[in-house]
Amino acid sequence: MAEVSKTLVEMVDERPNIDNSEAFAQLWDIYSAARQQFDQRFKVSMDPCCADLVPEYEGLPGIGARGMLSVWSGPEIDWFVHSWIGNPKYSFTNMHFTAWLGPQVKVPHLAIALGTVPDIFFYIDFMARADTTIDLEHLDRYYGAETNDEYFAFRRNPNMVQFVSPSNYVRRVISESAICITCQHTPENMQAIRDMVFKRLNRWMKWIDEAPPVPQSERAALAERDFNLRKNSAERDPANVIGDRLFGVEKKERLVRTLWGGDRVSQRPM
Repeated sequence: MAEVSKTLVEMVDERPNIDNSEAFAQLWDIYSAARQQFDQRFKVSMDPCCADLVPEYEGLPGIGARGMLSVWSGPEIDWFVHSWIGNPKYSFTNMHFTAWLGPQVKVPHLAIALGTVPDIFFYIDFMARADTTIDLEHLDRYYGAETNDEYFAFRRNPNMVQFVSPSNYVRRVISESAICITCQHTPENMQAIRDMVFKRLNRWMKWIDEAPPVPQSERAALAERDFNLRKNSAERDPANVIGDRLFGVEKKERLVRTLWGGDRVSQRPM
């Protein structure tokens, strides 16, 4: 598999005027179908802190960028991010589907990103809830043969380009079997992305159904770890620079704060 190690900002700057409207619509269709399946399994309510960010917010004057950011929580879900930003007619778009579980179970969190940079960008990961260099049970249960084989199947696909972030923090956060690629907008590639989204979404929900409960005495520490990971990963995202350009620094900081729950109103599940 070929690799690219440029930042998303660099890739967008190289080709800033690509009309990705069709690709965006197809990615949004995948995203919407995943959200529908999520809603069939989980009960969540939108947090009031994002009320002014839905159904849409505007970018800086003259740029044409828009976005939507909604955040949700429920009995099993600590924080669920449903969002998109960008301008489909000018190369860059990004959609986030990130489900942070409550501490009742230790199943990994699910992170999905779909977008255009201007090639198709696809990231899907089971975000670990433990140090997998030490907790081998967590490693083997959630990152074993099935998940590992999927990772290598994508790496061996000649149509996919492995995205390697220049950020050492990002490389540290993603799991051993994260799929993080760019590719051309073709029917075959879009189908491969759709298939992987639902394969991993279904497995993740099955894990939750089968997971043993975390002892009450361990939940506070797990919740604290989850919170710190969510905050750090939102604030250290190198793509935040694009948010500065499209929406201004003040609005970008508000969006990032909403991603990790800095203005949260709802109670966290325990």
